[in-house]
Amino acid sequence: MAGTRLDPIDRKILAELQADGRMTNVELAKRVGISAPPCLRRVRTLEENGFIKGYHAEVNAKELGFEVQVFANVGLASQAESDLSAFETKCKSWPLVRECHMLNGEVDFILKCVAPDLSSFQTFLTGELLTTPNVASVKTSLVIRGEKDEPGVPFDVLEERLLKDA
Repeated sequence: MAGTRLDPIDRKILAELQADGRMTNVELAKRVGISAPPCLRRVRTLEENGFIKGYHAEVNAKELGFEVQVFANVGLASQAESDLSAFETKCKSWPLVRECHMLNGEVDFILKCVAPDLSSFQTFLTGELLTTPNVASVKTSLVIRGEKDEPGVPFDVLEERLLKDA
């Protein structure tokens, strides 16, 4: 299991940074119970090894004028690897697409999109997404409200599993 490559201190560092990525190294070291220099070395190692992908501010989309959130289920005509990769590359170029996930099942991709208003999303849908080569079908679902939006992983579940497997 991937989580076993990390010791408990590394996992605690990740959990603390996931909860608050702006804390100082001194505060982080205090929270995980080690001194600042080894804490900083561990954080740098976690970054270098890809466990920490970046640091981001969580912005309020509605306060910034993005009133519409839509999930789009996309079916492709061909699922050849080159066609899947071409669609993923195209998704990266669309600013309104915030997440793109390839799925197993009835649809090939689900896209999480945000837009200032429904008209802007419709323009993207009809002018970009539906006209993209290899797109066979698109079914959209407008988000009415979101109750939970937690990034990252549940470290408490990981710790419980590691304890059970030990």
